[in-house]
Amino acid sequence: MKITDAKVFVGGPGKNYVTLKIETDQGVYGLGDATLNNRETLPAAYLKDYLIPNLIGMDPRNSEDIWQFFYRGAYFRRGPIAMAAFGAIDMALWDIKGKLARMPVYQLLGGKSREGALTYAHATGADLPDLIESVASYVEQGYKAVRVQCGIPGMPSASYAVPEQPSAGQEYITDFSGIKPKTEIWETERYMRFMPDALAEVRAHFGPELNILHDVHHRLSPREAASFAKAVEPVGLYWLEDPTPAEDQNALKMIRQHSTTPIAIGEVFNSIWDCNKLIENELIDFIRIAVTYAGGITHSKRIVDLAGLHHVRTGFHGAPSHSPISMAAQAHLNVWAPNFGIQEYLVLGTPECAALFPSEHEMRGGMFFVSDAPGLGVDFDEGEAARYSYKPGSHPVVRLQDGTVWNY
Repeated sequence: MKITDAKVFVGGPGKNYVTLKIETDQGVYGLGDATLNNRETLPAAYLKDYLIPNLIGMDPRNSEDIWQFFYRGAYFRRGPIAMAAFGAIDMALWDIKGKLARMPVYQLLGGKSREGALTYAHATGADLPDLIESVASYVEQGYKAVRVQCGIPGMPSASYAVPEQPSAGQEYITDFSGIKPKTEIWETERYMRFMPDALAEVRAHFGPELNILHDVHHRLSPREAASFAKAVEPVGLYWLEDPTPAEDQNALKMIRQHSTTPIAIGEVFNSIWDCNKLIENELIDFIRIAVTYAGGITHSKRIVDLAGLHHVRTGFHGAPSHSPISMAAQAHLNVWAPNFGIQEYLVLGTPECAALFPSEHEMRGGMFFVSDAPGLGVDFDEGEAARYSYKPGSHPVVRLQDGTVWNY
């Protein structure tokens, strides 16, 4: 069995999804996702110019050897561009293997450990009443876990993932349009004074059963993060996400020494070498990798297995930049992983997205249920894909009040 062709498509409804389709001489094809948010053309070019010419003629069943060939053979290793491209290839090969075996991918991993995977939605508000309304809308839909972000009184601009105006309980998605980034102003002191009490208000309003998550998005120093984690202990957070920049892994030691608040980190990590010490030293409680950026199912499974040895659970990244293909790949890992924790899930269920990526996977009552279709269980309509083209975008840039560039 040989790979005969591979195509890359860039575009989608509201997002620049990078979709890889690998074709074989037996008519079986596989799909993968290489979307690198706001840098989408880079993994697409890497696939087209360097990887696909080497992929042609290989046996798609040898997914381990192909992964090693590209990772070790490139000499310069890791990084989000390369790993997203490797991840797309790896997903597509697992998709092919599942179709050949006439089994869903989770069966090839070892079968189900659970029927459905707990997910969390994003609740946000320009102010606290707006946030309460947003959380209530998800609780009414059956969600058992909600990430909460709130506007900070007196902050010159909206803080991370927060609308400028009340959003009437609707899910807010940051506007990334335009190649020149927007600017957000951040004030740590205002955040530190306001947010612990705001989280306590959410807990008091919704009671002890709701799983509440909060994302700091790398904004605090180690000392500030330790103080904040200690201050929010009475809230009983499900997790505190990205309290400090991920580059300084020693910062997690200070947080651990001062607080028992669970820590989740890792959405910017690309390999097991980015997080192995955090896991082995048990400085985190949840590993937040994304299957796309972490090099696909093959490499992500290694990270999940290592995490399981050290009481660390999964919490895969699930922002809108991940297409239904990568979300399906993570869903198969979620249903298998003995150390599964939770899955981030933002709304992908638009009619346009369903038309581009048909599947029978199901989201209901705050849980994600994987279909038993062979492979990843997601298809791709090339006719629909022709409707979309690449539109450049950028993440916002964060500055302090004095103009200093800060962490996004």
